[in-house]
Amino acid sequence: MSRIGVAILVLIFAGTAFMAGFLVYNFSIVLYPVHPTHAAPLLAPITTTTVPPTTTTTTSTTSTSVLPSGAKVLPYDASNHTVFLYITSLSTGTPFNFNGTSNGELHVYIPAGWTVIVYYTNEEAIAHNFNIVQNDTPTPNNVNIEADGKVLLFVGTTSSTYESNGIASGESASGSIALPAGIYWFACGIAGHAESGMWGVIVSSTSVTEPYYVVS
Repeated sequence: MSRIGVAILVLIFAGTAFMAGFLVYNFSIVLYPVHPTHAAPLLAPITTTTVPPTTTTTTSTTSTSVLPSGAKVLPYDASNHTVFLYITSLSTGTPFNFNGTSNGELHVYIPAGWTVIVYYTNEEAIAHNFNIVQNDTPTPNNVNIEADGKVLLFVGTTSSTYESNGIASGESASGSIALPAGIYWFACGIAGHAESGMWGVIVSSTSVTEPYYVVS
């Protein structure tokens, strides 16, 4: 074969190979297209907000009650509006006494509506009791205290025996009652004892903020 013939065959073979490669490339593009790429978006900037600290100021108000001259504060619990009244009939002095006082010398003052818890002890040789009376007269003037008002509380006795029965020497008794605004007695109910001086006064008032007592 001449050199011209060989060259023609090489050209034919090369052209066929090129066309085959071209067809394969286009076929792959159709079947497996290449997707364009895009740059990833930037994150939004982070904003930091600083909240200044807050300061809370608490103001407390302290109220101070001014007591009369010579007054002494009674034990009490303001959280439940209770006052504690410790009463003793002493064995010295007059036999008809409360804490050594008689004839209305002992005055007790409490806030209106508070509860009075009475602890009564008798040290006298004779029997006594303790009663709170919503009185109708300025002073006891009857052997029966109920003739001078309404008995609200009986301590060391009962509503049916207060004129004759009490607690003996060395004994104690207790009782309690809430007292609305008003003026009351406390007195021994045994017949004639209050008339003999065994009584005192309780004042329940809206103007009283701290329980106290005064001996006149």
